[in-house]
Amino acid sequence: MKKSLVLSVFVGLIVFTGCYNATIDTGRTPSTEVIEQKWASGWIYGLVPPKTVETMSKCSNGVAKVSTKLSFLNQLVSGLTFGIYTPMEIVVTCAANSTALLEEATEDSIQLTVPENATEEDIKNIYSEAANLAMSSKKEVFVQYER
Repeated sequence: MKKSLVLSVFVGLIVFTGCYNATIDTGRTPSTEVIEQKWASGWIYGLVPPKTVETMSKCSNGVAKVSTKLSFLNQLVSGLTFGIYTPMEIVVTCAANSTALLEEATEDSIQLTVPENATEEDIKNIYSEAANLAMSSKKEVFVQYER
């Protein structure tokens, strides 16, 4: 009886100690700037998520990747509180500077300039950045080609 209890506890520890991880990659080139929150507070098994990570002031070029993870310690705390308090680790990687030249930013619009020697991949990235800027800043974004 005692051996089966010890074996059950051991198997339970192995099975239930896996780390949950989710990553969102925006396709933008990552920079070295990283924003980390090791103990972002979620509630009721994550049904009430942690506060939004404010990245606008720290990631001037936007976000390249967002990763959320429940580490062993996060899961242990969640288990001890019966899931009422569910902490998680959030890591945001800022995007690197684009090849586009930021010509002008006014109150109403942003203008990006494509360099004359830009490759096809650079142009795709610039248009992707223009779309991201339009969504995040709620401004019109104009793309101009350098001659």
